[in-house]
Amino acid sequence: MSTLRGETQRTPAFRFGNPRVTALAGALAATLTAATGITNKSLRALMTGLLHAPITPGQMTYDLRRLRLAGLICRIERTNTYVLTPDGIKFAVFYTKLDSRLLRPLMAADQPQAPPELRQALRTLNHYVDDYITRAASEKPRENLTQTSRT
Repeated sequence: MSTLRGETQRTPAFRFGNPRVTALAGALAATLTAATGITNKSLRALMTGLLHAPITPGQMTYDLRRLRLAGLICRIERTNTYVLTPDGIKFAVFYTKLDSRLLRPLMAADQPQAPPELRQALRTLNHYVDDYITRAASEKPRENLTQTSRT
């Protein structure tokens, strides 16, 4: 999903679960206490460490632009330094907590070393998700129902 700013600027979405977005949120969370602000170079170094892969200056510029257009960071006037907005802080904290406290443990829940209660909870969750998908696939879309009732 992307957001439309003004009438001409489209902001590409931050795709949930994308490793680069996860690293970006982690890097932003690491800068919460940075008194010096965020620069292309400092954020790129943090992301490279989190992704274990190099990030080019161009990629970082693209991500900084997306963050700015989404209202998650704002630029300090007459500098190439940015600070997190209140929404940016919420995004960084929420995304990193969600990843470390929920997604990672759930992804490891089916492994033998996971506690039996966690493995059972994952099986139950999978059952309900599969059941929901099956029911949704078997129902007729609303458009077809209204067209059928008119004929």
